[in-house]
Amino acid sequence: MVQRKVTYRLYPTAAQLAALEHQRWVHCLLWNEALAERRQAWSERQESLGFSAQCKRLTEWRTQSKLLRDINAQSEQVTLKRLDLAFQHFFRRIKNGETPGFPRFKPLHRFKGWGYKTHGDGWRLMTNERMKHGTLRLSGIGKVAIRGKPRTPGTPKTCELFCRNGRWYASVTLNCEPARQRGDTLGGLDWGLETFATVATPAGTETIDNPRYLARTLDEIRRVQRDISRKEEEARKASGKTRRFPVSNRLQRAYEHLRRLHRKVANQRHDFQHQTTARLVGQFAVLGLEALNIRTMTASGGQYKKGLNRSILDAAGGAFHQLLGYKAEEAGTWAMEAPTRHLKPSQTCHACGRQEKKSLGQRRHECPCGASCSRDENAARVLMNWAKQQLSGREPGRCVEGGKTESSPDDPARPVKRETHAIA
Repeated sequence: MVQRKVTYRLYPTAAQLAALEHQRWVHCLLWNEALAERRQAWSERQESLGFSAQCKRLTEWRTQSKLLRDINAQSEQVTLKRLDLAFQHFFRRIKNGETPGFPRFKPLHRFKGWGYKTHGDGWRLMTNERMKHGTLRLSGIGKVAIRGKPRTPGTPKTCELFCRNGRWYASVTLNCEPARQRGDTLGGLDWGLETFATVATPAGTETIDNPRYLARTLDEIRRVQRDISRKEEEARKASGKTRRFPVSNRLQRAYEHLRRLHRKVANQRHDFQHQTTARLVGQFAVLGLEALNIRTMTASGGQYKKGLNRSILDAAGGAFHQLLGYKAEEAGTWAMEAPTRHLKPSQTCHACGRQEKKSLGQRRHECPCGASCSRDENAARVLMNWAKQQLSGREPGRCVEGGKTESSPDDPARPVKRETHAIA
């Protein structure tokens, strides 16, 4: 049994939409009041309130406030738990020397939604045996029509409601036993920008074209952003305010247009990566990958890298590896990330193992041993050879579970961690 998430889109009536917005406002109010209480307790008494203490206070608040009494109690506890987690992460960042990021008060437009802990307490999912479409019964709102389906049906456990770009969604956590068809091929995959991926097999090399969805829509996005900037400047001059100026209907429509464009790009990228990773898992039993550090790759600096940050983020290599990792686990295949600094796939010859430093602009691999191919093909073949060496003496097809392998502690193999979000 593993946990996977499925996202349903909600189609509320006008009355249900008003009820959803009202409950979101109450949860936002609860977040801000609980945060204010924590800050006051520390400033006046140097007392650090925890989740349990605030749950006891919630019981008192519910006896005094009709707003809180009308909302499901467990969902209010989830909001308090999220605040407690925000403080835990705040203290963790201080301990690690990172930027602290103290939890802050949230306006309504920055408060996305709330959650429920137990199926049947405040919410109930009512669908067919395949869990496709149906209705979602919510306390204080009623039965809301929904659309969506999980890849693997299971038992509903928790639910999160959130509003994104004016649309309401329900993210339901399922306990299920997913399974996938797997291949029987050994391979290596080099992620890149010139081509999205180069896949090497003992029989040859395959390239996957980079769709560049953001680049296709970038001109229109820029045009809409310029239109928004002009309208905002006019609104500032007309109202005399630099912040919280009145938003006209035309400006609101421009905001919605920009949100639709970004949503379209995100959906296209998401669909492409799901289809690509599913096809690769169905083809390969063993796949070697290069460990990616997207944050380092998009850091400023470097003559050849200048201007590539947008393309790197558009290709979304980190998300690609995560999707590939949990699909490989479901299929029972090996998907392992090689230690990049030790292996150096782009600078190592796949034929003789000789290492030679190459600049990012050098796109061909030429070695004195006679090996000659593209830089990406060479890296993919190096990763394939590394994956073959790592699995020598092991049983191919064993599932990578929980981010761990059966290797010894000093084994440099680092499998892709499991992603807990499934396809909606």
